[in-house]
Amino acid sequence: MEARELIELARQARERAYTPYSHFKVGSALLDSEGHVHLGCNVENAAFGPTNCAERTALHRAIADGAAPRSFKALAVIGDTAQPISPCGVCRQVLIELCAPDMPVYLANLQGELAQTTVGALLPGAFTSHDLDGGQRN
Repeated sequence: MEARELIELARQARERAYTPYSHFKVGSALLDSEGHVHLGCNVENAAFGPTNCAERTALHRAIADGAAPRSFKALAVIGDTAQPISPCGVCRQVLIELCAPDMPVYLANLQGELAQTTVGALLPGAFTSHDLDGGQRN
């Protein structure tokens, strides 16, 4: 699947966002190894803490749908920003947990701008499960 196709699906998911407080809609589309696309949008909450970002919604949905962690091929994220949108810190941590460090991440805005990066580039020096076991690889 082309980056632009994935971004268009993220744009469609963005329209489903529940953002009564910020009015800042974000959409994402996650491609898995089977060719399935898992959509996500941000869902706000009046308490703010329970709010969930589009990227995490797509990742959690994919896992719930039976996709294996680290089986993902690409993620697209889109928002109404001046520059291509970038995931927040919490999303970056979840990405490094569930995706390969070299997985492409396509960042876009509604004006058609596109940037490409990787999960690892979004969170250099990431804290991972290897840090929990003293750096020992099993």
